[in-house]
Amino acid sequence: MSAAELARLQFAATTGIHWLFVILTMGLVPLVAFMHTRAAYTRDPAKKAVRERMTRFWGQLYVINYAVGIVTGLVMEFQFGLSWSGLSKFAGNVFGAPLALETLIAFFAESTFLGMWIFGWGRLRRGVHVALIWLVALTAYASAFWILIANGFMQHPVGYEVRGGVAYLTDFGALLTNDMALVALGHITLAALMTGGIFVAGVSAWHFARGTKESDLFRSSLRLGTWVAMLASFFVVIVGELQRPVIERTQPMKAAVLDGSGVAEAQRRLVEQFGPGDYVPPEGWIHLSMNAMTLIGNTISTITFIAVFLLWKDRLVRWRPMAYLMTAMIPFAFLASVAGWVVREVGRQPWLVYGHLTVEDALSHVSRASLIASCTVFIAVFLGLAVTNWTLITRFAVRGPDATQLGATEPLTEDRLEGPTDGAGDKQPVPAF
Repeated sequence: MSAAELARLQFAATTGIHWLFVILTMGLVPLVAFMHTRAAYTRDPAKKAVRERMTRFWGQLYVINYAVGIVTGLVMEFQFGLSWSGLSKFAGNVFGAPLALETLIAFFAESTFLGMWIFGWGRLRRGVHVALIWLVALTAYASAFWILIANGFMQHPVGYEVRGGVAYLTDFGALLTNDMALVALGHITLAALMTGGIFVAGVSAWHFARGTKESDLFRSSLRLGTWVAMLASFFVVIVGELQRPVIERTQPMKAAVLDGSGVAEAQRRLVEQFGPGDYVPPEGWIHLSMNAMTLIGNTISTITFIAVFLLWKDRLVRWRPMAYLMTAMIPFAFLASVAGWVVREVGRQPWLVYGHLTVEDALSHVSRASLIASCTVFIAVFLGLAVTNWTLITRFAVRGPDATQLGATEPLTEDRLEGPTDGAGDKQPVPAF
């Protein structure tokens, strides 16, 4: 493999694995926030206890995914300087600002709010504690917004001018309103909610199929997950189609490949516009990924639509094959999401910044041996983190709410209430604070 192919493989593999963490984080945190809100403001003691356990159970799975996934995000930042210094040199003045904001929001604001939420159980007022998890959700989507603003500039550069071979930002508003980023954000948001809904519904259905003592908790979770997945899977197709006009206007070659016609004409026009070169992206990868995303999306939409009706009188959980099918759909939601990213990124080849910077020109002057070493290490680390993440999530998901540690407090025993003993063995009173 050439140096360029190794660098592309490294970034594609690490980005794809990192996205598996991101899509679940974005999809699960709004559901956890909704669960917590409902639990906090429920007056009935019995329902309140069930909903709080429900929040803590799903919240713990979310925290595991976030904690392990944050490491993959940190590692990815180094690859821009390691393998793609040409991108920083040309577009750093434009690309750097949204990327820095994404980093600040994800690794500082979001993690701070999450830490306060984790350790705030039993210590913070109800309204403050609920507000914190909603702030976690808000910052998660704000982080996605900024990374898509950066990616949107690479897909369709706007709000800039080139001086001396370097792009400079001239219109920040145009950068923020880039339709290549905003429509994609809507599509990804719905894909994340579909993934989160499928995850919640699938785990809940598995517990019912295997028999569970927590029927109230998992019944409520199953209903929430199924409804969210059904609605999100329906609208994700609609918003996905809204990207077609944008792609036709900004990336004619990708549009031609997706339509299966006009590739030769698009190649001719691009040669006239940018000079000699091969502007046809890998058609096989694009068609395979597009077909996979479409097939999986439509299948999930159909199954969850049927499942919504089967929720009535618990028919969904009484029919075990359907319950296991809901569980089996969990990985396919992730596959569809990754396939969508392949279509978006591979479809703009050979450009890294469309119309200005090719992948070959952006490559750092790094030896092939160095790229082999970094590619091997990075992919091995990311695979290890992914295996660790899903092993932990599976273990705690299977154990159920009884194994939940989030929000757990050590019960006050008689010895703790009376306080420690003095030298004579008599109990000392607990000081009043």
